[in-house]
Amino acid sequence: MDKKVSHRKSRVGVVVSDKMDKTVTVLVERLVLHPKYRKYVRRRKKFKAHDEKNLCRTGDKVLIEETRPLSKTKRWRVVRILQRLSTGTDDSA
Repeated sequence: MDKKVSHRKSRVGVVVSDKMDKTVTVLVERLVLHPKYRKYVRRRKKFKAHDEKNLCRTGDKVLIEETRPLSKTKRWRVVRILQRLSTGTDDSA
């Protein structure tokens, strides 16, 4: 009948580290208009996100969603991988 609407925050970012177990570091970039100079400034922030199956690799574009605190610094989880980083290694030669 009624669809459940999520009121949680979500962000799109790039995985910059996958060295931890079940955790990835995601870099989220956004453009903010400077109030005085009226120029767009790039703002970056890193989030630790829960990756239950360790599927994410460095360079992947992912969608993360806010969740309950999972550890001291981890409050986000990976919803899905939007784009895989193509490795470009060809071993056929």
